[in-house]
Parts: sequence; C-alpha cells; structure tokens
Amino acid sequence: MVLEPVCCPSCNSTNVVKNGKSDEGKQRYRCRNAECPRRSFIREYSYRGYLPEVKQQISDMAVNRSGIRDTARVLRISPTTVIEE
Repeated sequence: MVLEPVCCPSCNSTNVVKNGKSDEGKQRYRCRNAECPRRSFIREYSYRGYLPEVKQQISDMAVNRSGIRDTARVLRISPTTVIEE
C-alpha cells in the first residue's frame, strides 16, 4: 500500500484534510494553512474551466483584448465561464 500525500495547489502545503464530495462524486479537500488564498480544492477537475492555468489564460487573453467568444473557442470552454472569470 502506497500513500500519496495531497498538496494544496496554491501554497503547496501538505496540511490538507478531506472535505466531502463534489456533485460528480469526486473527493474535495480543504487546506488548513491560514495564509492560503484557496481554501477548498479538488485534485482532478472534470471541466477545464476550473483549472488555475485556464483561468490565468482567460485573464491574459482579456488583457490582450480578445473577445469572449474567441477566448471560449480557443480554450474549449463555455463563454459563460469566460464572463464569470
């Protein structure tokens, strides 16, 4: 049996506890680090729009004056996700 440590994607802390399940049945985790900007996370998201890398790309494309539909098409996500971000 191998135990794989769970690390917070924001602060890389291993001080993480289980925090229920998502609607899709995936395990949700909570970071116990007080300075961490992100409290709850899932290790593997099923929708690309939730990934931090994609959110950063949305911001970068907005700064470069790319439209909502163009951003959604390039990143293969919903235009609603682009608007909400």
